[in-house]
Amino acid sequence: MTEQCSKARQEFIEVGSVIHREGIDKLFEWLDKSDFYVAPASSRYHGCYEGGLCQHSLNVFHQLKRVLRAFPEYKFEGETLAIVSLFHDLCKVNFYAKEKRNRKNEFGQWESYDAYKIEEKFKFGGHGSKSVFLIQNFIKLTPEEAVAINNHMGAFGDNAQAASAAYEAYPLAWLLHVADEAATYIVEKE
Repeated sequence: MTEQCSKARQEFIEVGSVIHREGIDKLFEWLDKSDFYVAPASSRYHGCYEGGLCQHSLNVFHQLKRVLRAFPEYKFEGETLAIVSLFHDLCKVNFYAKEKRNRKNEFGQWESYDAYKIEEKFKFGGHGSKSVFLIQNFIKLTPEEAVAINNHMGAFGDNAQAASAAYEAYPLAWLLHVADEAATYIVEKE
C-alpha cells in the first residue's frame, strides 16, 4: 500500500469513527481484508489509480458537507453523512483487476502501460443496490440512507425514473447524488 493510500485509509477510518452502529467493526474488518483501500474508483474515468476508490469516498463526504452548507434547512446526523458518503460505492470492492494495455506515445511508438479492467467477483444487480446489499450485511441502514445510496447515480443509475421520485421523498438522496457528481466532475477532474 502506498503512502498516499495509507493516509487516505487513516482519514477514512477517522471520518468513520462517528459511526456507532452494531456491526460497524465487522464492516471495517471486511474493508481491511478487501481491496477497498487500493482499488480504483473506475477503470477509465475518475479515480482511475491505486487508492482512487477510498479517496473518492472521502471526496464525496467532503462535498456532501459542502452541499449541506448551501441547504441549512436540512439537518442530518454526522453518522448518517459518514455512512452514505463513505460506503456509497462499496459495489466496487473486488470489482477491478490490473492489466497491461498498449497505446501510442507522443512519438507514434507503441508502449505498454498499467490499466484497470472490470473483473467483478460478486455479481449482484446494479450499482446502488449492490452497495446497499453489501452494507446491510454488516450494519442496519435507515430507509433514507438506503434510498440515498441506492439512487446516488441519478440518471446514470439502474432506474433513473425512480431516482426522481426518491429525490422528492428523501432529500438526502439528492444531496448525496450532487456530492458524488461534484466529487467526480469537479474535485477529481484531471
